[in-house]
Amino acid sequence: MDRWLAAALDYIPDWLDFQMRLTEQPGCVVAVAQGGRIVLERAFGHADLAKGIALTPRHRFRVASHSKSFTASGIMKLREQGRLRLDDPIGQYIGALHPTVARATLLQLLSHSAGLVRDGTDSGQWLDRRGFLAEAQIRTDLAAGTTIETNTRFKYSNHGFGLAGLVIEAITGERYKDWIKREIVEPAGLAATVPDIPLPKGTPLARGHSGKLPLGKRVIFPGEASTNALAAATGFVSTAGDLARFFSQLAPAAKGGVLTPASRREMIRPQWHEEHSSLGRDYGLGIISGRLGDWRWFGHSGGFQGYITRTATLSAPGLSGPDFGQGLTVSVLTNAADGLAHPWLDGAVQILRRFAREGAPSRKVSGWTGRWWSVWGAFDLLPIGDKVLVAQPALLNPVLDASEIAVSNAATGRIALAGGFANHGEPVRRVRDGRGKVSELWLAGAKLVSESKLAKEMKGRYDGEGRVRRVRHAR
Repeated sequence: MDRWLAAALDYIPDWLDFQMRLTEQPGCVVAVAQGGRIVLERAFGHADLAKGIALTPRHRFRVASHSKSFTASGIMKLREQGRLRLDDPIGQYIGALHPTVARATLLQLLSHSAGLVRDGTDSGQWLDRRGFLAEAQIRTDLAAGTTIETNTRFKYSNHGFGLAGLVIEAITGERYKDWIKREIVEPAGLAATVPDIPLPKGTPLARGHSGKLPLGKRVIFPGEASTNALAAATGFVSTAGDLARFFSQLAPAAKGGVLTPASRREMIRPQWHEEHSSLGRDYGLGIISGRLGDWRWFGHSGGFQGYITRTATLSAPGLSGPDFGQGLTVSVLTNAADGLAHPWLDGAVQILRRFAREGAPSRKVSGWTGRWWSVWGAFDLLPIGDKVLVAQPALLNPVLDASEIAVSNAATGRIALAGGFANHGEPVRRVRDGRGKVSELWLAGAKLVSESKLAKEMKGRYDGEGRVRRVRHAR
């Protein structure tokens, strides 16, 4: 492993742990794979707040629309076997559909351009008001035909991927769940992944939690309902580690995998741009893609009652080629309706980008570490390359606009780069106690201390109602 990557992977869990404390989220698991090999896997918080069960990387999550990437892989596998073509109309495999639906192609299903209704006339399955739909209910929702003209824009449809699952059943003569597990999940080596509930007996499941509002507290969602005929769209249950492994294998340059490089390229190639969003995303075949700065990514996300999840395989300039060869894959799973999987994954990528650009810390700066506190919050000294960043772990991008310290020696330095409203050019010093341990950090004129020391100081300075205690000053 490159030294810069090791340094970045050391900081990402520290930052996420702080984010968990700050946001009071129930739980989070992060996994990072390099070339398909897991190089980081950590869990934070709880699998079940009500029972106080600690979350582990082995707990399964409902990963929802990640399922679409597995389903698209299944369709591509059948294409490789010569059993279908992407421009085949759906009606070739599924009978008794409205003519406009029947004429939509498999490619349009997988790229969300078939013009189909998203979740039907009653989407109560997503609001925990009814169960997930059987095939007959999907057919009823599609009986009136397409919602808009086919192949005119990107329009997400869970019902469309439900149809893709029915196509797989029609071609193979097997249940979707059985075929996709045997032909895609198991060959990919994903021992912790299943296409839907129920889980094997004794398998730990992270419980999904609501947000704090409107009840003023989080409650547990059941989370154990089968997704029935929508399994191909949203049924999958997995871990961060398995998702990182699977999406690593979808990189065209990855070694092995269940699909040919040509099929993988076809899946990640953008078919439609998401025009009506500021996020700059594209959609391929069961794959979302985009850019974060000069890094490209592809992957998917998922939202289920009480779960928000996201996985992305990264292509970094100079580190991996256009086919994402030996790139990094990051998966972040959260078990709350207001889970922060999306910004936390982006934050982790920003940390990786900064270390990839600046390099591992030099020997001169490597000792400048620690989390330091004032009444304004926490600041992390983050040695990187030949400098030290003043990172802010409370931010979703902790290295955003971070001041940079040029180190002079073990005790002193100066703020070599800072924003115009900050302390550019001013001195920095570390103060050691009688045992030689750094006990204070002075950033310009501000003294920062440890969390415990600041807590003690604040308790002594303020009373229970937040009023400043009267302090008698000597004359």
